Parts: sequence; C-alpha cells; structure tokens
Amino acid sequence: MNQNTTGQMPYRLVKQVRGNEVLRKSFMELAMKTFSLNFRRWCEDGYWTERYIPYVLADGDRVIANVSVNRMDMLWRGQAKQYIQIGTVMTDEAYRGKGLSKFLIETVLHDWKDRCDAIYLFANRTVLDFYPKFGFVKAVEHQQSFSLAPQPGDFQKLDMQNERHRQLLLDCYHLANPYSQFQMVSNDGLLMFYCTGFMKDCVFYSQQHNAVVVAQQEGDALYCHDVFGTPRISLQNLLAQAAGEQTRRVILGFSATEDLGRLEAVCEEDDKLFVYGAKENLFCQEKIMFPFLSHA
Repeated sequence: MNQNTTGQMPYRLVKQVRGNEVLRKSFMELAMKTFSLNFRRWCEDGYWTERYIPYVLADGDRVIANVSVNRMDMLWRGQAKQYIQIGTVMTDEAYRGKGLSKFLIETVLHDWKDRCDAIYLFANRTVLDFYPKFGFVKAVEHQQSFSLAPQPGDFQKLDMQNERHRQLLLDCYHLANPYSQFQMVSNDGLLMFYCTGFMKDCVFYSQQHNAVVVAQQEGDALYCHDVFGTPRISLQNLLAQAAGEQTRRVILGFSATEDLGRLEAVCEEDDKLFVYGAKENLFCQEKIMFPFLSHA
C-alpha cells in the first residue's frame, strides 16, 4: 500500500513520491532546504529507482516530514545480505515538535524489520540521543590506511556528462570491487548520485586494468572511496598508478580483504553509525566500515 491515513494524525502518509509530480517536487524542496540536497538532476537522469523509498507526511500537497528507506544489496565476504538504510530524515521547521519523525521511523521499522537482515543509519551530532529510543545502538566503524609511492599508469578522469564515460563506470561497477570484503552491489542509483553529483570530478578509468577508481586527492593523502572492475594486480599497485605525484598515503573508503596497514576507529563527529539492535550487527565482532559510496 502506497498511501494511508495516519489515525489521529491530521496528515497524509505516502510511501513513495517518485511517481507523484507534486509531492516529488515538494519533497525535493524540503531536502534542499534542510540538507542542501539536490535530487532534481539525479531524478531527471533516471537514477531514482524503486530502491529509494521516501516515506513522507503531507499536509495537503506539501511534504512536511520524511524518512527514506534505502534498499541495500550488500556482499559480506561473498555472502548476499539484504539491508535497509534509513536516511533523509527531515521535518519542515514549522512542523517540528509534533512527533512526525517518530511516527515515520516506527512505520518504517514496522514495514521492513521482518524483510531484511539489518537496518542501520548515520546520524549527526544533534540527534545522537534520538535513535536509541527505537532500539538502535551505536556501532564503531574502522578504516584502513597505508603508505604509498606513486607509479606511472594510464588512469584518465572520466567525464560524467559523457554518456559513454558514464557507461564505462557502470560496466566496471557491475563487476564489483575485487578488493572489498563488504560492498554495495546492484545499486546504480546511489552510485550515480555520488558520481554524477558532487564527486563527478573524482572518477578515473584505466583501460589497461579495466578498472575504475573513485578517489580524491587532499594534500599528500589519496582518499580512495571505491574500486570497480577486473584488475589483476594488487590494490597497492593499482592505487599507486592512480595517485597524484604528491601522494604519500592512502585512506580507504571500504574494508579491504587484506591487512594493508593501519586500522583505526572512525572518529567523525557527524555520520555516527547506528544499527538496529533486533537485527544482524556485524560491527559487534568485525572491524569494518560501510563503503563510503553506500552512504545515503
């Protein structure tokens, strides 16, 4: 069911606004106002799929609150997992303090807790006390880094406005990340949200290795968010060829299959990971992280 009344709550619950032009536009306006998130081009390019499901409350034709369900296919050491990531939690300023987010989160948990292996979200510092009320527990992610010396290679930046280049990225993405023990698969929409949006200048392709590296250079550090394709060399050698001349170290945005160097707890003040306690929680025993490009 896509649309419901909300009992005593005087607002309309709609479970997906992608096909409703009026509510979709209102949802996008609220996302821009709240988070400066621009969904328009992403939607127009056809990357908004059934995997991204906003649960909205509407006052007439105006979206006043939202909690989005992101259906995530994950691979954990080759084993398929069905995860749900909660995101884009927002309420219009004029409607705050009415329990709208609480209602939407409880609705999402009711709908999805028995249909997945795990439910999780990333929270900023202002709401760290909010999510434990629903059974979410804090989890610690661990990130790998290692020293690196640049080497010659044939990596070239892809133009994300070029259809052929976008297809190159997708072709390599569909081959997965051969170096990752925990990765997101079959989610072209979320990948392209990043790679055609604010990370459009961070996508590099090697014809020699049939590999895409999504990475940013910051000073002497190469932040490698993900790797896709069928390279036949070590991750260190591949990234050495993708690195800028000033690179001295690499920080990975995914959990590599092998121990490459330092492994440290992620200490970001924002984007704290919470996992629903009634479902699977790999982070209790494993020192891993959700791939950076899987954050929704």
